[in-house]
Amino acid sequence: MDANLRFWRAEGQSFFQRFLLWTDVLDPLLLLKSSDEIRRTRLLIQNNEKTLSEPIQNNQTRKAFLLSLSSVNPDTDKIIPLMFRAPSFLPLSLPLVIASSLQHQAKGTFFCQFMFYSYTTGFTFLNGNGTSKAEDYSVHEKQMFYGLGAIAYAACINALPLVFVNRYELKGPLVQLVVRKLLPAPLLGLMSAFTAAIVRSPEFENGIEVMDKNGKVVGVSKKAGEKAVMETALSRGVLFGTTFFLPELFMYFVQRAKLVKTSRALASVRMLLITSVLAGMIPVSFSMFPQCGEISRAELEPEILSSTEETELFYNRGI
Repeated sequence: MDANLRFWRAEGQSFFQRFLLWTDVLDPLLLLKSSDEIRRTRLLIQNNEKTLSEPIQNNQTRKAFLLSLSSVNPDTDKIIPLMFRAPSFLPLSLPLVIASSLQHQAKGTFFCQFMFYSYTTGFTFLNGNGTSKAEDYSVHEKQMFYGLGAIAYAACINALPLVFVNRYELKGPLVQLVVRKLLPAPLLGLMSAFTAAIVRSPEFENGIEVMDKNGKVVGVSKKAGEKAVMETALSRGVLFGTTFFLPELFMYFVQRAKLVKTSRALASVRMLLITSVLAGMIPVSFSMFPQCGEISRAELEPEILSSTEETELFYNRGI
């Protein structure tokens, strides 16, 4: 079992523990570390004889693990490209979310949504599980093809209500309320979950590795892959659905109470709310499910049941 997964097992049992860990892992200063430093840190961790059966008390060792968690995919053992590491997620996704929330024309919405889903899909792809330890280019090509299709489809779905409104000149207050205020949040949440599930679909088509409590790989399970993908898709939907919904709800009360009078001030308040909600929801959504997921023996395929007597097995959920 990878050192990152052992760390999550030892120190990420509860939601609160995972949330506190993610607030440390998401530190943008970790992006300043070089690849050589990350490799040295990984080597230090892997040579460490500590079993991680208890929480780490040594501050230097903990910092080494935080760098590893933020920079290395525990399934492939590869350093994640800088733009797609967890600490980059907020600063890079925030402008795309704000731009998407401010668009009122179909073409602008489609472009912003396409860029937004391109980034989040790439992030999901590079932080997921490898479906084959061999260089199976057909699998990677399929993931890229699926991902591009999902990105274009999701962007079209988000722009479609505005196309109808503009084409048929539907300017009634109820229509405007539904299309511009009520629909964006559920659509963004649903499409975010959809793109995450699609780009990682080879994981439940081909399966992912499952391990016993000692970290020994006992087989490749499609059931574990499906569980990992569904958990990640749900967390992504909650993240962006909430990020669009709560600011609109708060803005309704701000406007109703007439706390802000100018349009420029309203725009500033909206951006501040989106930034605050997204910054809070990222560690919340990442913490919804354990990174080192558990699956009971009874849920696994017969060929795996025959190879182990363990009642609980583990897998990498990904982000």
